[in-house]
Amino acid sequence: MNEKILVVEDEKKVASFIKRGLEEEEFSVDVANDGEEGLYFAETNTYDMILMDLMLPKMDGLSAIKALRQKGVATPVLCLTAKDTVEDIVSGLDSGSDDYLTKPFAFAELLARVRALLRRGAQDRGAEMTFADLRLDPVSHKVWRSNKEIDLTAKEYSLLEYFMRNPNQVLTRTMIAEQVWDYTFDSFTNIIDVYVNYLRKKVDRDYDKKLIHTVRGVGYILKEE
Repeated sequence: MNEKILVVEDEKKVASFIKRGLEEEEFSVDVANDGEEGLYFAETNTYDMILMDLMLPKMDGLSAIKALRQKGVATPVLCLTAKDTVEDIVSGLDSGSDDYLTKPFAFAELLARVRALLRRGAQDRGAEMTFADLRLDPVSHKVWRSNKEIDLTAKEYSLLEYFMRNPNQVLTRTMIAEQVWDYTFDSFTNIIDVYVNYLRKKVDRDYDKKLIHTVRGVGYILKEE
């Protein structure tokens, strides 16, 4: 069965370009032209992935993504945006999106991001993982420390899952960028540092035993001291 993708894009030429390209790759594609329509489609249909422009009429993309997450829709979302500052990227990821792509983009890059997110979603199943008093459930996307549930954004969860699949190993920023964000360029490391700090505040701040540690000049490691 072909994967089904929802494209929410108000620029009709761009939407047509994406739809045609994805259909040539044998994806099934629906198109919505504003945020409200996109939200309705996503709530009433089952999709394997959503491509969401952020600058949309009626309801902006970030608001639509937040509304979806609040309603329990966990479909992976790739944001399409003309904004590329660290603040803009973090804002998009915090809204509940899983990745972002800056306009203008080559279709080959869009396709690579789509396939990476679909792969990640397919792999996102399995037995619970534990490390020290930290527990992660890949099916429900829930995380607990000392049996207290921790509320994580989608990207914070992905980052913690990568740490827990590789405990006691030093993870460089490049490794994290490639595995969690599918990026390989060095300028993205600021985003990684921001998210590791977010994760630390939620996972470690209220506990004497710290689990996420900095390896100066190299990266980070999940370990018990």
